[in-house]
Amino acid sequence: MPFVRGYGMRGGAASAVALALLGLVGLAGCSHIPLPFSGGAKVGAASDGNAPAIGVNGYLWRATLDTLSFMPLASADPYGGVVITDWYASPEKPTERFKCTVYILDARLRADGLNVAVFKQTRDSAGGWIDAPSAAQTETDIENAILTRARQLRLSNIKG
Repeated sequence: MPFVRGYGMRGGAASAVALALLGLVGLAGCSHIPLPFSGGAKVGAASDGNAPAIGVNGYLWRATLDTLSFMPLASADPYGGVVITDWYASPEKPTERFKCTVYILDARLRADGLNVAVFKQTRDSAGGWIDAPSAAQTETDIENAILTRARQLRLSNIKG
């Protein structure tokens, strides 16, 4: 009997999942559904009414891309507010390489709306890369550079 009961339970669970998916598919076209982590932004809401707006502060987003433009970009998610760079080795010191991840946490231009993580690796004698601690000041310096650039972009936009 356990097989019969298990089969019935699986069938019921599959039906529930199918109904839930149908409900979500039916609602996917609605433009009045609030996004859970966007601070009240809605799907399809944009300043011009045609293109979807990004879910983070535009000045912080642009400033992050400008500040980290010397590093190769691995991933950029404007809706989630995450920028991930690929490994970068300075020509002056090819035995070290760095990688950054920037999280934009708020839709407002605020100092606490930004978090930077810096990863460092050094080359060992065999030619492999070994994780090494990066200075906390490096993360702070990158955060400050991004915030300064974001303020410059905002001021240039206000002045016209």
